[in-house]
Amino acid sequence: MELVNRQDPYLREVLRTAVCCRALTLLLQASLILSPRCCSAVFNLLIPDHAADAFSPPRLPEPGAWDVLAERLLGGLARWDAEHFLFIAERGYLYEHNCAFFPLYPLSLRAVAEGALWPLQPLLRLRSRLLLSAALLSALFSVLAAAALYELGCGVLRCRRVAFLAALLFCISPANVFMAAAYSESMFACLAFGAMWRLEKGQSWLSALLFALASGVRANGLVNAGFLLYSCTKRLAFHFQVGSGPGRKLSPLWRQLLSVVSSAVVTCAGICLPFVVFQYYAYVRFCGPGLELDVPKPLRQLALDKGYRLAATNGVKPTWCSQRFPVVYSYIQDVYWNVGFLRYFELRQVPNFLLALPVTLLGCWAAGTYVVANPRHCLTLGLERRKAEQEGKPRAGFCSPAVFVYVVHATALLLFGFFCMHVQVLTRFLASSSPVLYWFSAHLLQERELWLWTEGAAGQTVVPPPKGSALGASPGSCGPGAAANPLLRLLRSFPLLTPRSKCVLGYFLAYWLLGLALHCNFLPWT
Repeated sequence: MELVNRQDPYLREVLRTAVCCRALTLLLQASLILSPRCCSAVFNLLIPDHAADAFSPPRLPEPGAWDVLAERLLGGLARWDAEHFLFIAERGYLYEHNCAFFPLYPLSLRAVAEGALWPLQPLLRLRSRLLLSAALLSALFSVLAAAALYELGCGVLRCRRVAFLAALLFCISPANVFMAAAYSESMFACLAFGAMWRLEKGQSWLSALLFALASGVRANGLVNAGFLLYSCTKRLAFHFQVGSGPGRKLSPLWRQLLSVVSSAVVTCAGICLPFVVFQYYAYVRFCGPGLELDVPKPLRQLALDKGYRLAATNGVKPTWCSQRFPVVYSYIQDVYWNVGFLRYFELRQVPNFLLALPVTLLGCWAAGTYVVANPRHCLTLGLERRKAEQEGKPRAGFCSPAVFVYVVHATALLLFGFFCMHVQVLTRFLASSSPVLYWFSAHLLQERELWLWTEGAAGQTVVPPPKGSALGASPGSCGPGAAANPLLRLLRSFPLLTPRSKCVLGYFLAYWLLGLALHCNFLPWT
């Protein structure tokens, strides 16, 4: 991904922090496995390995000495759903429930394992090379996602300092372990934040391409089509408001509507295309004519023992094949994981709701703060051009007008995740999909810790918007100042922080470290 200004000291510090945090994460997860007398002894005594009833296919062929070493070093990255991604990358979509995991991330793992890591083939079997590929790709994507989030924040918040702090908070995200493991979160965050950033720069077609790639990584990428729809609608509304002044001449209404509708239809169709193609692939594989697959006996036995459905065997078709719209994804979520409206509202799920409580409170707080600060803007859906915007002096910070669509997006994801999903995944669901979690946390920290910046404690330098931006202007600069790392200053001064700042920063740190310890020991985490 192109970085706009490699000379930006803030951007360089974001990249440096992201690399250091990713290296520290990999080191800590390795220590949990390799040091039986040190770190892992403590974690394993307090939190012994959990005999999880998760997908765990047999290792074929038998691992060699170098494979065992790779597993010991990186095995903490291959827990829970990571097994699905690694299995798909190695064997393809062999079992029906594998189709809940979209193909772009496993394909990327396989490409790196067979390409860049091909020289290691004599030493490492495919599974080990895939695990190494996952560690490398997840680290790369999370670093690029931090950079994209910084650039996006500068464009939307119009305050380089808040954008800088938000990007640094992303480096210690509460979903940190999933950004490092063989999960698709880091890739999705990179593509989604990059697409949002490009849309802010007015590059709608490149943005649509990145959003389309994101929908090939995770199903909730489809929701991102709303950004393009809103951008088209806002551009049309602003066009008529600007053109209604004296001496201004409007082009015919039908021409404007046709342009907006055609652009919206094409871009949204492009975003939905990967999802549709993948559902068609699953239909052909599991509902088409029976094909005798060369499945190793241990994998067939696993299917019998666990009740997994193999692709196109014995001519027996799954029930979803006969539906009017045969969508395997919704079928798997319904049948295999009992995902649906209020289905998770059970007394035994209270611990999982408590696990999701911090991100739920932060999301609700962010939405409430924005609505209270911008009641008219919210009532008009941000489609009314403000006088300050016309004069080139829009409000800066989290409550700026351009943040509206992101708050709506985050709130929609929060409500859907809370009421319709396994609520414990809400943290990584929001942390990899929406910048609002990081923007609002940075807003809270800067608002209370006025000493944080050496130049003008809480100053926010507003920059006039450039021409051609879509959802909001993308400034070339958000203000001067040294790029000293505010995150390190906060950590060093933690005992002196206000209680609210301690809660925000403590949440990020606690979920980062605790999630790493629990996930690497195969214990349930977000």
